[in-house]
This record gives sequence, C-alpha cells and structure tokens, in this order.
Amino acid sequence: MAKGNSEETTVNCTQRQGEALSGLDRIREAARRDKNLRFTSLMHHITVDLLRDAYNALKRNATPGVDGVTWQQYGENLEENLSNLHQSVQSGRYRATPSKRVWLPKPDGKQRPIGIAVLEDKIVQQAVVWVLNQIYEEDFVGFSYGFRPGRSQHNALDALWVGITQRKVNWVLDADIRSFF
Repeated sequence: MAKGNSEETTVNCTQRQGEALSGLDRIREAARRDKNLRFTSLMHHITVDLLRDAYNALKRNATPGVDGVTWQQYGENLEENLSNLHQSVQSGRYRATPSKRVWLPKPDGKQRPIGIAVLEDKIVQQAVVWVLNQIYEEDFVGFSYGFRPGRSQHNALDALWVGITQRKVNWVLDADIRSFF
C-alpha cells in the first residue's frame, strides 16, 4: 500500500506546460512546508496557459451545455476565447452558466439527475481543480482513494486485498452506502 502522496503533479503533462506547472508546484511545496498555511490568493495561478491545458484535458466528444458549444467549436477561435475567459475570471466578471439538467434512468427504474456544464465552465472548473489539488493532496494520506486524481475504486480494492492478505485482520466492516450519494 502507498504510504504517502505521489510526487507527480495532477496535471496531464504536455510539452508547453512547464510554466503553468511551476506555479502549481510552488503551491504544493508551500502546502507541504506549512500544514497550517492559509492560502488567501490563488487567482493569479489561473493563467491563459493553465486554461489552455484545461481545455485540452477535456473530453472532446462530451455533450455540450445549454449554450450548445462543442469542444471543436470553441477551439476554432481558441486563443481569443481563452484570453476573454481569462480576463473575465481575473476581473471578477466571470459567472458560471446554469447547467443543462438531464435525467438518466437507473436500473431500479428511478432516475438520476445530472448537470451538464457549458464548455467554458468546464475549463474554469478543471483549472481550479488543478490549483486546489496542489493544496489538498498534501493533507491526504497514502491510503485515501475517494475522488483523487489517478486513483479509482479499483486501486482501493487492490490496496484492501493487499492489506487483508499480508496483515493479520480480525474483522472487516462492510457498509451499504447505496443512497448516501
């Protein structure tokens, strides 16, 4: 089982990401050095480069939000779109657009609501996730798996199997959290 956090960054590496990563790496290093540090200003880390990387990390064939803009359409004028988005975010004018509500059928006959954000909201969300992950990843222990980058329920089950088979285990708790979410 993993004892600590990975040294890898959470951003998918691309050739032109060095500048964006150095700022994110500095955030992580500050969080690592001082567990009580309060981050009061992170907006300057949301750069055009980070927004571009966030755009490139999105699913290219995802369903568009209420504005109907696809990944390909947004990319036709990418640099201008990202520049405008960056100015909007940095000036405080940016406001998320309401999500498109879609109901997905569940096997039990019920329906599960999901919200589909517009592309620009997905870009900003991804960039903010990358910045905040640098801080919060330092607080997690190596055996934490829920909703973390590069970790899945399969990784958690693998770690559980290793723990049970390689250590003396007196009991195992199985909880039904079906309706928790």
